Amino acid sequence: MTLLEVEDLRVTFSRKGSPDFTAVDGVSFDVAAGEVVGLVGESGCGKSVTSLAVMGLLPRRSARVSGAVRFDGDDLLAASPAQLARRRGKDLAMVFQDPMTSLNPVLTLGRQLTEVLRTHTDLDRAAAKKEAVELLGRVGIPDPRRRVGEYPHQLSGGMRQRVLIAIALACSPRLIIADEPTTALDVTIQAQVLDLLTGLVRESGTAMVLITHDLGVVAGTCDRVNVLYAGKVVEQAPRGELFARPRHRYTTGLLAAVPRVDAPEGTALQPVPGTVRDRLPWSTGCAFAPRCAASDEACRSGEIALDAAGRAGHPARCVHPADADLEVSR
Repeated sequence: MTLLEVEDLRVTFSRKGSPDFTAVDGVSFDVAAGEVVGLVGESGCGKSVTSLAVMGLLPRRSARVSGAVRFDGDDLLAASPAQLARRRGKDLAMVFQDPMTSLNPVLTLGRQLTEVLRTHTDLDRAAAKKEAVELLGRVGIPDPRRRVGEYPHQLSGGMRQRVLIAIALACSPRLIIADEPTTALDVTIQAQVLDLLTGLVRESGTAMVLITHDLGVVAGTCDRVNVLYAGKVVEQAPRGELFARPRHRYTTGLLAAVPRVDAPEGTALQPVPGTVRDRLPWSTGCAFAPRCAASDEACRSGEIALDAAGRAGHPARCVHPADADLEVSR
């Protein structure tokens, strides 16, 4: 059953003295209960803005949001701030990418955990503290009874990230959005945090949207993947299909930039040429065309639909899909 449905989501920022900037340009995807769906792309592609729009956390004065974000049938974009506040933490939760700035440095971990519990449940102070200790233990923090009285700076980066996950899980939300949850963590801690998140999702049937630029993280975590570029989804596919037969040239570029343990010694990485600033307006063609070795005049001849090179279950917004090279070689 579809739990979250995002349809034609657009976010435009306005600033006095500057032209409007569209950060999210018609993004659509859905998430089912118990499913992990990835939003993948370089920094500046619109992933985090999409998540903030879903949670209703964008500034209302400078951000214009349109489209539809339906959670269990209710349109979150039409909800009042009070209605969203009641849902956040209870039905919807978010794990932000920087635990040091997301946690309040002057409040104990126990205070920050019990605040969520007491806001959204009927637990009294003593019961909330007991639940906070159990939550810290559940996410793998040693000696949780002592840790509830400590402050964020007394924990390592990996432990702080676990505290954020515990806060997100406090009220058993039905949807978790994890925004780069392994940023700045070493490889071992990354694996532990991802195992923790996916294990809890499978165990409780919670849906999760995982935002990342790392396709290595996607490979071991997501069920389905949405690749974003310049505010639009350029490819959608089940995880196995995406890695076996990537279609958009941006996706193949991201895959080529991932280090491989089976590569011959001395093999150089192949970064995607240019930066996200090197792009065309989507109305005039493929935004990725200036960075793409396969681009030609057809890529600059008007807006390209997501299913332009359509194949059932694996659409891509590409005139010259990479899997066409495989067909020709055969």
